[in-house]
Amino acid sequence: MSDRRRAALILGALLVTFVVVRLALWRSPDSDFDIAGHNIHHLFTGVLLATVAGIPLVLRPGRSRVLDAACLVFGAGLALALDEVVYLIATDGSNASYLLPVSFWGGVVVVGLGAAWVLVVGWGGRGRGPGRDEPGAPGGSGGDG
Repeated sequence: MSDRRRAALILGALLVTFVVVRLALWRSPDSDFDIAGHNIHHLFTGVLLATVAGIPLVLRPGRSRVLDAACLVFGAGLALALDEVVYLIATDGSNASYLLPVSFWGGVVVVGLGAAWVLVVGWGGRGRGPGRDEPGAPGGSGGDG
């Protein structure tokens, strides 16, 4: 079942977060988030946000303000995590390396792939018919399918 509202919220949060974080760190590349002497890259913050928001999105059907907020938090967390993938693999992880073209373009590509996947899943579905596990759906748990 496709939910274009959720997809739009996730996509918007994903793209806006990527742009805002990149602009903020371009403007102030030595802005570190340290806890007890450990540098917390936004990969880890993103994974935590995506986890906190993703679980309700998977387990709670329907629409509500809470689920809309979860979409926004999930999209933001996903952007934070995806943005760091190429940076942590292809650079030495320093603040200066964050400004390198490989980090920027790597972030653009990986976040772009994430955005493309949201578009494929959110808008590429077969409509709003019953899902496979719903009663009355072919092969579902109910009905005579």
